[in-house]
Amino acid sequence: MPPPGKLLRSLAWCCLLPWLTSCLNPVGPKYQKPDVADVTPAQWSWQPANPRDHAPKGEWWKIFQDDELDRLQARALAASPSVQAAVARVEQARANARATVADFFPDIRFKPSAKRERTSGHLPSPIPVPIPSAQINSYSVPLDLSYEIDLWGKLRRSTESARATAMATVADYHNVLLTLAADVAVQYFTLRALDSELAALRRTIELRETWFGLMDQRFNAGAISETDHARAHTELSNARAELADVKRLRQETAATLALLCGEPAGQAGFAERPLNSGMPVSVPAGLPADLLERRPDIAAAERLVAARNADIGVATASYFPSVRLTGLAGYLSSDVDSLFAADSRTWSIGPSVSLPLSGYGLISARVRQAKAAREEAVAHYRQAVLTALKDVETSLAQIRYRAEQSAALAESLAAATTATGLTRQRYDRGVVSYLELLDADRTRLQVELRLVQVMAQQHIASVRLIKALGGSWQENDTTVRPERASPAPAR
Repeated sequence: MPPPGKLLRSLAWCCLLPWLTSCLNPVGPKYQKPDVADVTPAQWSWQPANPRDHAPKGEWWKIFQDDELDRLQARALAASPSVQAAVARVEQARANARATVADFFPDIRFKPSAKRERTSGHLPSPIPVPIPSAQINSYSVPLDLSYEIDLWGKLRRSTESARATAMATVADYHNVLLTLAADVAVQYFTLRALDSELAALRRTIELRETWFGLMDQRFNAGAISETDHARAHTELSNARAELADVKRLRQETAATLALLCGEPAGQAGFAERPLNSGMPVSVPAGLPADLLERRPDIAAAERLVAARNADIGVATASYFPSVRLTGLAGYLSSDVDSLFAADSRTWSIGPSVSLPLSGYGLISARVRQAKAAREEAVAHYRQAVLTALKDVETSLAQIRYRAEQSAALAESLAAATTATGLTRQRYDRGVVSYLELLDADRTRLQVELRLVQVMAQQHIASVRLIKALGGSWQENDTTVRPERASPAPAR
């Protein structure tokens, strides 16, 4: 083995090499965030965004003040397999990022071996002297050292890519949470709307059963025609058929909601409760910069651009020579008794250089591939920005025009209810036929069911706007532009 002084100096150089090589700039382009100013509306002020997708999204569903929705959200976040899978993906990405850091340090291995061999008695030799065969024992206790000097930044770019990929995976995890919470809210309000439809249909069926009973008595007494009696039976049967169809839809919606909560569909019971007729919450819409900061899908797309940019440096480093430092220190002997004797010590240390003399076409192709992958990631990032802006605009339009539609339908329902009552009075006096009474009641039922559906769409539009904005918000960090609070009416 080398003298202690030389060994210490060698170890010191091995420890300093990672630091010395880190002072050199790595090859490959330096990352710059893609510019998306050309895809944002000109009337919106633009400012550079720093991703804040890691910030807690908040329990935004509590703004609906629905205890059952709060309970379902807690169940979904705790038991959903999609969340568990997202957590596992985050752990994989983080482990991969940690693994790349290990390449910065020397690889030291303890490799003891024991071997017994017999040599040939006819070994080739330039000296015409026969070499007899022999049996040789070999015992070795070495420490092997191997270290690649990162002169061109290949390892640093690899670590940069792995870390950016891990950050993108974390953003995907937050996006899974946001999407899951939004899906639970959408299915919940859909379920509540179906409950309202069931209540309306049951009231209608109960009323029509009463009417049909009276019609049956009159028909048996010969006071009405068979046509009116048949029409009354038809309308009653149609209402019952529609009730069965809504029950089917409710069962399917309940099964979907149970799946989101990570529970078997048959075991998840959801009691019927009509949709609250109160107005959905008012959600402010922020600036595009705030949107970019809040949405985890945009943050994930941007970090994948950074990862692909680092991959260009990894591919470019293959043009340059690879320098490795290898060393060995230990004991070697032909018998065990003298293995650890002073004369059995052995060591070697020295660099090796690997310079590609051919294959530049392959390296060039891989560099072009890495650059194309980066351009693809940039395109996906820009698409994510455009999709986010579209989601906000669509949700704002939904909220505004669904509110107008709901108000008009409420007026229509009040008028239809009044018309049905008046028609019933005129029918009792024999002024109008039963067909007119059925038409008035059918119109009232259709308007009521339509109003329930529009109310559910109002709640769902609020949920989708919250999702488009990246979750919960605070008034002090969100600027609301009056001209963008709702889309301008069509001209």
